[in-house]
Amino acid sequence: MADVGPDLSASELASGFASGAFSPSEICTAVLARIAEREPVINAFYRCDPDAAQQAAAASTRRWASGRPLGPLDGVPVTVKENIARQGIPMPSGTALPNPPVALANAPVTDRILEAGGVLLGSTVMPDWGMLSSGVSSRHGISRSPWNPAWTTGGSSAGAGAAAAAGFGPLHVGTDIGGSVRLPGTWLGLATLKPSAGRVPLDVPYAGRAAGPMARTVRDAGLLMSVIGQFDARDYSTRPYPAADWRSLGAGEPEVAGLRVAVQLDAGAGAPVDAEVAAAVWAVAERFAEAGADVGPLGPLLDQAMLDGLDNFWRIRAFKDFRALDEAGQALLLPYIARWCAIGARFDGADALACYETIGRVQQATVAATWAYDVVLSPVAPMAAFAAEKPMPNDDPEATMDHIAFTVPYNMSGQPAATVNCGFSSDGRPIGVQIAGRVGDDLGVLKAAAWYEANRPATAVPDWAGLAQSV
Repeated sequence: MADVGPDLSASELASGFASGAFSPSEICTAVLARIAEREPVINAFYRCDPDAAQQAAAASTRRWASGRPLGPLDGVPVTVKENIARQGIPMPSGTALPNPPVALANAPVTDRILEAGGVLLGSTVMPDWGMLSSGVSSRHGISRSPWNPAWTTGGSSAGAGAAAAAGFGPLHVGTDIGGSVRLPGTWLGLATLKPSAGRVPLDVPYAGRAAGPMARTVRDAGLLMSVIGQFDARDYSTRPYPAADWRSLGAGEPEVAGLRVAVQLDAGAGAPVDAEVAAAVWAVAERFAEAGADVGPLGPLLDQAMLDGLDNFWRIRAFKDFRALDEAGQALLLPYIARWCAIGARFDGADALACYETIGRVQQATVAATWAYDVVLSPVAPMAAFAAEKPMPNDDPEATMDHIAFTVPYNMSGQPAATVNCGFSSDGRPIGVQIAGRVGDDLGVLKAAAWYEANRPATAVPDWAGLAQSV
C-alpha cells in the first residue's frame, strides 16, 4: 500500500474504504511516509501534523468499519494553504516576521473539511504576503517542483500545488487573487478551479479573492468543491448560487458538441505567449472543434493600463502593511517584496482610487467580452515554469506582473476558471490550459475540463506513476 496509496485519487480512496480494500489509517501512513521521504526537497508544508492526522484517520477507519462514514471525503488526506485559518495555528502569510497572528477560529473551508471527515495533514506554504507567483518565502525558503527541483512550483499557492503534484494526498485548497491557484496548476500539471466569486466562503473576503481546489484530476477537484462550496454566513460576499451536482463529473463523459467556445491567445498586455504554450492551447481548441463545439477567436480582455492599475493597487495595499512595520520588520521581508511594495509610496489618495477603479473596468470588460461563450480557452500563463529561485518570471520588482494577464481578469469579474494539463514543453515542463465560463457556471467549466481531460492526447497526460518513481 505504501507504493500505491499516495497516488490514488480521492474517488478511488472512497471506493477502497467502502469495499474494505484498505483503510484510512493505512492510507494516512502511506501518505505520511511519502511526505517524510520527499518533503526535505519539495518544501510544501508550513506545518505538517502527523499525529493529529493519524488520529483523524483512525477515527475515520472506525466509521467506515461500522458503515457510518460522514461522506465520500471521510478518511481522504487534505491540506489547506497557510492563510486558511486553523484554530490555534499561527498565520505568518509566508513572512519571517515575528509573532504571527494566531487563528482564533477555523475558516469556513477548514470547518467543512473536518465536518466531512477529511484527514487534515497540515498547512502548506506560501510566499511573502501571497504576492509572488513562486514558492520563494522569507520564512520557508524555496518550494520546488516535484517534476524537477530546479523548477518553480508557481504561487502563491506554492505548497498546495507542490503537495498535489508530489502525492502528499489527493486534495488541496489554495487561494487566488490573480492566478495563485491556476499558476501552480499550469506549472505543475494539475487540475484546479478558481471558483466564482462567493462560491466558496472565506473568512477574509475581498475583491478578487477566492479559495479553490487543487488536485491531479478534475473529478477530485469537483469532489472537493462539493465540500468547501457550501454556504457559510461568516462570508458576507457569498451569493445564492443554485446547487451544483458536483458528483455528475464522475457519472459519464459530458458532451461538448454545440458548445460555444472562444479561444484567446493574445491577452493584450503583459508578456508575449511562448510558441510552445500557444501551440498547446491551440491544440485544445482543435480537440473541441473536432468534437462539434463551435470554436471561434476572442481578442484581448485587457490593455496594459488595466494591468498596471491592478498591480499598482496591490502595491499600495501592501505598502500600507509595510509602512506599519518597524525598520527591523521591514528588513525581514524578501528584498523583492520590500522593493515591489515600496513603489506604493509614490501614489497619493487620488491615484489609489484610480487604481482601485481599475477593478470595475476589468470586470466590465471581461464579462462583456466573454458572455456570449459557454467557455473560453486560453493559456494560464504565457510561459512554462521558470527557475525555482526566482520570485517571479520577470524578477524586476519595478515591472508590472506581466504573467497574469490571462488569469487576473476572471478574479476581477468573479467568473470561474479551471486549469487542466494540455501538454509539455520540449524539456518536459507542464503546460496547462485555462477554461473559464460565466459567473456561477463552475460545474459547466469543470465539465468542459473533464471532457478535455478524458479526450486529450496521451502526450498531454501527466505520468504521475512515473513521477512517483523518479523523484
